Amino acid sequence: MNPILPGLLAIVLYLLASGLLIMRLAQAPAGGACKRMQVFISGGAAILIHGMLLYPSILTASGLNLGFFNASSLIALTTALLLLLAAFFEPVENLGIPVFPVAALTIGLWLVYPEQHIITGATASWQLDTHILTSLLAYCILGLAALQSILLAIQDHHLRHRSPGGFIRALPPLQTMESLLFQMIGIGFILLSLALVTGILFLEDIFAQHLVHKTTLSIAAWVVFALLLWGRWRFGWRSRVAIRWTLWGFVFLMLAYFGSKFVLELVLTGVHK
Repeated sequence: MNPILPGLLAIVLYLLASGLLIMRLAQAPAGGACKRMQVFISGGAAILIHGMLLYPSILTASGLNLGFFNASSLIALTTALLLLLAAFFEPVENLGIPVFPVAALTIGLWLVYPEQHIITGATASWQLDTHILTSLLAYCILGLAALQSILLAIQDHHLRHRSPGGFIRALPPLQTMESLLFQMIGIGFILLSLALVTGILFLEDIFAQHLVHKTTLSIAAWVVFALLLWGRWRFGWRSRVAIRWTLWGFVFLMLAYFGSKFVLELVLTGVHK
C-alpha cells in the first residue's frame, strides 16, 4: 500500500481536530459539545489511520524498526491516543491543540525520511519489549504533563493579572488543572521508575558508551519528578513551582531519548557516510 495518500489524510484529520479545538475555545460555550464530538471523530480517525500506517513500518520481519522518525511518530501516535482516551474522563482535550499538529508533523517527516534502525530478533525479547513499552508510556504521559504545565502557566498568568478573558474562561478551574497535572506526573513517574528498573535488570549494560547519556539524563529526570512529588506532598508545592519542575524534568527526559537518538542515528551516521 502506498502510504502517501492515507498519510496525507491522517495529517488533514489531525489538523482538523486541532482547528476544531481552537474554534471551541474561541467561541462561546454554546455548541461546545457538538465540536467536542467532532474532535473525537476526526482525532480518532487520524489516530486509526496513523496506527495502520505505522504498524507494518515498525513491526518488520527482521525485527522492530525504531529509527528516529519511526520512534518520533510512534511517540506522537501514543500521546494522541492517550490524550483522546483520557479526555473521556477528564477535561484534557485542549492539549490536543499542540499534540495533534505535532503528530501530523511526525507523519510528514516519516513519509519524507523513511529509515531503518532494526532491533533484530537476536537482541529482542519480552524483557526488552517491556522496557521499551514502559519507557514509551512514561515519555508520552510526562510529555502531556509538560503541555498541561504550559497551559497551567498561561492560565495562572492571566488570573494573576486579572484578565481571565478569551479561552481562559473555557478552561477548568485552576485547582482542577493542578490536580490533573499531578495525576499525570504521578502516573508518568511510576512508569519512568519501571522503565529504569527494567533497563537495569534486562539490559546488559545501561552505562555502556552508547547508552550512558540516555541513562544519566533519564535518572536526572526521575530525580526531578521525585523531588517535585515529594515537595507537593511535604510542602504543598503548587502552580509556578510545579510548572518549573515539570518542564525541567521533561527537558531532561527529551534530551535523554531524542537527543541521544538524534546524535547516534542521524549526526554520527551522517558523519561516517
